[in-house]
Amino acid sequence: MVKIKRALISVSDKEGILDLAKELNKHGVEILSTGGTAKILRDNNIPVTEVSEYTGFPEMLDGRVKTLHPKIHGGLLAIRDNPEHMQKLKDHDIGLIDMVVVNLYPFEKTTQKPGVSIGEVIENIDIGGPSMLRSAAKNHQSVAVISNPARYPKVIEELRRNNGSLPKEFLREMAIEAFDRTSHYDAAINNYLRNYFYYSSGQKGFAANMDLAFEKIQDLRYGENPHQKAAFYKEKGQAAGLSFMRQLWGKELSFNNILDLNAAVNIVKEFEDPAVVFIKHNNPCGVSENKDILKAYRDSWACDKLSAFGAIVSVNRNIGLSLARLIAKSGFLECVICPQFEPEALKLLQDKKNLRLLEMPDMRQEIKEFDYKRVNGGLLVQEEDGITLDEKNLKVVTKKKPSVSEMDSLIFAWKVAKHVKSNAIVLARGRKTVGIGAGQMSRVDSVFISTKKAGKLTAGSILASDAFFPKEDAIRLAAKYKIRAIIQPGGSIADEKIIKMADKYKIAMVTTGIRHFRH
Repeated sequence: MVKIKRALISVSDKEGILDLAKELNKHGVEILSTGGTAKILRDNNIPVTEVSEYTGFPEMLDGRVKTLHPKIHGGLLAIRDNPEHMQKLKDHDIGLIDMVVVNLYPFEKTTQKPGVSIGEVIENIDIGGPSMLRSAAKNHQSVAVISNPARYPKVIEELRRNNGSLPKEFLREMAIEAFDRTSHYDAAINNYLRNYFYYSSGQKGFAANMDLAFEKIQDLRYGENPHQKAAFYKEKGQAAGLSFMRQLWGKELSFNNILDLNAAVNIVKEFEDPAVVFIKHNNPCGVSENKDILKAYRDSWACDKLSAFGAIVSVNRNIGLSLARLIAKSGFLECVICPQFEPEALKLLQDKKNLRLLEMPDMRQEIKEFDYKRVNGGLLVQEEDGITLDEKNLKVVTKKKPSVSEMDSLIFAWKVAKHVKSNAIVLARGRKTVGIGAGQMSRVDSVFISTKKAGKLTAGSILASDAFFPKEDAIRLAAKYKIRAIIQPGGSIADEKIIKMADKYKIAMVTTGIRHFRH
């Protein structure tokens, strides 16, 4: 047991601190504190000594230096049964501190504030707090360290049970929690500043070491398959994203639901006008953009009605009653996500017990982050594929030029192809997909699948390919099905032959200079 005689309390989150301080006071514990914490204790008639009074050294630099003092860290780090340590404390008039109660500046919350400045973010990097937590946790055989307000009731219970002392097993448990807290806190700072300065300066290159900080949101029923355990985590320091969506209705989300929701949101936010996306197994089976959201929904669903069964639907506008009626008639769907459901729409769709309804108000917010892919024993890291198409850089490489309407359709299809698994082929008419070929080992097979999906709508459609054509066979097949125009990156050693083939069949071809492989 460790008898608590002196405690240092300095907390950003004041919730529950009065109950703990009152209990410490009952056991005759001397309390040291700083700033706002000292004030709230004093205002509630709890005796407290200011840290500046205790150290004989004032707070300075706008509060940046408060507890960084030998009288604090000496009192925490001294080994109690080491005579030399204890003599040094006596020589320098340093008292022992038996408990540290600290929660850190709200760095993660600060980064999530709309329009927050980098200056405010940096001022919310705690220095003294983590230092005290680490000192106390290192010496946990003699010092209690409390970094989590949720622990206060347990601490109070142990103090009462043990007449002002705490068991060493409990001290070890809290020390591990403190190191966990400081490691995640430092990782959140590292990730935020790396991302901020990386993107704001345009600097290229990656850090020599990478520490990722995530906080569990929920356990999932299972992973991709029932025999796999799974959970959903939120990236610390991130201000937006799928972890901020809110489920309004329906049973628990599955691992696969969340993957598909992510794909659905990423596609639909490509479009300024009202748009609807149907997703199945991380691939779109229908996408449409239209001034009329009802028309967009009908066109997206009609692209591949068979695959749309059990799909995830993403809409970049609020869902009202008229659209809700269409959704209700679309057969079985897993999830619908949008910025907001109007009350009448929500009420109507809640009649479908197996339909999950989710809101994500910040759906179109851009998130600057890296793309991580786990491999055996390692991690692949890359920039996200966030590049947008500059239409000025489009190059017409064939004798025939696309019409204005065809060019508009080509650009629409190109945005969709970016989110389709490679090899990806997208057929479109206007701003609606009519056939999608995804994930094939051969590009010509993707062309064939997309034409099969489109059926009679293939004739007169346009085609988007996520990467260049290595052979003329795909162009020959496109001509067979009367496709009018093609957009593709270009850059193949076979480009000259590809262009000649397009000219032969009077197909307009545009190159982007950008590839969108999605493995």
